[in-house]
Amino acid sequence: MTTARLPLFPLNAVLFPGLVLPLNVFEERYRAMMRELLKTDEDEPRRFAVVAIRDGRETAPTAAGMPDSVTLPIERGPADGFGPDPVQTFHRVGCIADAAKIRERSDGSFEVLATGTSRVKLLSVDASGPFLTAELEELDEDPGEGAEALTEGVLRAFRAYQKRLAGANERSLTTGADLPDEPSVVSYLVAAAAVLDIPAKQRLLQAPDTATRLREELTILRSETAVIRHLPSLPAVELTRAPTHPN
Repeated sequence: MTTARLPLFPLNAVLFPGLVLPLNVFEERYRAMMRELLKTDEDEPRRFAVVAIRDGRETAPTAAGMPDSVTLPIERGPADGFGPDPVQTFHRVGCIADAAKIRERSDGSFEVLATGTSRVKLLSVDASGPFLTAELEELDEDPGEGAEALTEGVLRAFRAYQKRLAGANERSLTTGADLPDEPSVVSYLVAAAAVLDIPAKQRLLQAPDTATRLREELTILRSETAVIRHLPSLPAVELTRAPTHPN
């Protein structure tokens, strides 16, 4: 079992391997985390772990895009807002993020661009420092049985889902040549791009193997496409016209 201790960034979102995570960091406990990550040499990965929040709400004011110029940093302890035992507040499977870009602004906030790399299991949470850290077990990606055969079907279902969700014709959608065909990559791409709630995305992240994830996605995509077909209008259709990010 390979374990690691890394800074922990809880979010009201699920990060998948291979997906980009843009963050605006305002709160002091997460500013401290970024300052610590900046001590790592640029040639080395600047890693932190992202976990989805199970209970309560995300108290850190983070979001994609530029910050509100009047936003002030909020002084909170590392575990504030996450209950007396933070490990119970978070989903137990998360994703390591590698911060390729950390830019400090003049007001002390940070613009961060990170990419999900690999799944991890949350073993314990330490709140004794200026920010949360966690002991993590790195999880291998098991292809499972039949992953290769499932991939083509998932891609077909995903294209049909995109078409229904966007209300577009086939020419306006991503073609098969533009999509990957490696099973694990497809499974994470579809999981991130589908318009699902956090519990559904979390189930996909923690699937025991790629084939299981693909089978569940095939069921979800077919079901959602059938539902969308009968909707008189499509809320949040803009989600299909912009790059998907999990933040």
